[in-house]
Amino acid sequence: MNPPQEKEMSFLEHLEELRRRIFKMLAAVLVIAIGAYYYSDKLIDYFTKPLPVVYFMAPTEAIMVRIKISLIVGVLVGIPVILYQLWMFVGPGLLKREIKIVAPIVISATIFFLGGASFCFFLILPFAMQFLLSYGTANMQPLISIDSYMSFAGMLILAFGLIFELPVVSFILGRVGIITSKMLSHWRRYAIIIILIVAAILTPTPDMINQLLLAGPLYILYEISILVVWLTGKKRKEE
Repeated sequence: MNPPQEKEMSFLEHLEELRRRIFKMLAAVLVIAIGAYYYSDKLIDYFTKPLPVVYFMAPTEAIMVRIKISLIVGVLVGIPVILYQLWMFVGPGLLKREIKIVAPIVISATIFFLGGASFCFFLILPFAMQFLLSYGTANMQPLISIDSYMSFAGMLILAFGLIFELPVVSFILGRVGIITSKMLSHWRRYAIIIILIVAAILTPTPDMINQLLLAGPLYILYEISILVVWLTGKKRKEE
């Protein structure tokens, strides 16, 4: 969908337009979050499936977690509205050839982020929790609070979502000619070392298993990025 053509606006008019767009985005997130709060108990049960039971350690912890998870759902479900409002603000200032590039990038970035988050939640997180809880003994049993679990799971899911953006970033850099597929292939050995370091930094816990769970998909994404940049370079030559 092409954004509507608008007359040239002054700086203050742009600020007013931005304010209106931000208000609409926040309103959409808030409305969805309020609806999600009604089902917050079921959402918490669903997100804590990898654990047999969780606890809250402070009087306000349970209600704060309900509010947090409702806001997270509001943001995730409200992504189409957020992207639409951003597009309506930025779109009128773009040229047609820029629109042809920006629109697929935004869509791809959203898909890759959700794909990375889903990959973590459905595959990595249950295995990670099972592995970490296996270190318990007869005299050392886990007593995990809901807030600490949600923070751990949220950071891990966010890390995977951001890492899965690697092919999109590579496409952008390859499109403008900053990197080539030959460069990425030459840097592969260094990339493996960097991937291990990044995995160690982004992983919420310092254990080797979680780091490898993040480093493995990272390396696969790096190889996909080489292919994406190669196809991008081939298209640039044709153009």
